[in-house]
Amino acid sequence: MLSKPKKKNAFTLLELLVVISIIGILVALGTAAFSTTQKKSRDARRKADIKALQNGFEQYHARENSYPSSQLEADDAVIFPAGLPEDPKGEGENVYTMNLSADSFCVCALLESSVGNSNSLPNPGDPTTCSYGSGDYYCLSNLQ
Repeated sequence: MLSKPKKKNAFTLLELLVVISIIGILVALGTAAFSTTQKKSRDARRKADIKALQNGFEQYHARENSYPSSQLEADDAVIFPAGLPEDPKGEGENVYTMNLSADSFCVCALLESSVGNSNSLPNPGDPTTCSYGSGDYYCLSNLQ
């Protein structure tokens, strides 16, 4: 009697390539979504930092009847006990811009992915030029 050849239970090369391709596509999609989420999270932090700066300057104005001058280093321990906010990306590059005078201020942050409320930074030395409109910057100015 002739015996039947045993059938091996194994995957073919084509099946393995299809599975590896699907896994690669899923990893690529997950990485892209994670990167976008990180950018949006850092932008939300920047917006919160700008709002905290605005609140600190307004509290200073309520106490001193003027905004801090451009010599912020001497006043920042009084206004911001934890120090000035740092960029959440942490690469040493400061994306925050502050124009200060005794009468007004404008603070801005460069956003990575979100659409901000300003299309440009204020003119250096002129804190009254906080321009608003859709753009890459998020800016806030004095409330008084």
